[in-house]
Amino acid sequence: MAKQVTALIRLQCPGGQATPAPPVGPALGQHGVNIKQFVDQFNDRTKDSRGITIPVAITVFSDRSFTFEIKSPPAAVLLKQAAGIPLEKKKGGEVINGEEKQKQSGKYKASR
Repeated sequence: MAKQVTALIRLQCPGGQATPAPPVGPALGQHGVNIKQFVDQFNDRTKDSRGITIPVAITVFSDRSFTFEIKSPPAAVLLKQAAGIPLEKKKGGEVINGEEKQKQSGKYKASR
């Protein structure tokens, strides 16, 4: 007999650094999923993408077991990584200075 799907949860977690803290803990806890087991498996499967935001789709079954599928990172994250812009969050209102922007965009300029 096939297991019955009870929930589909979509989250974005940092690769290799997921913790039981929000948003992971509450999202999984309300469906009765073993949070520690998910965090351990997710961190193990994404250890090579450490620090990059990775979307994950978690399917929860009626017996509280789960499977999850790791998706590709959002385009914005990949573009920042290719441009060499730091992936960490800046404080609200903090702006990258003009010299830094020009230096980063300079290596992608087309020759005229």
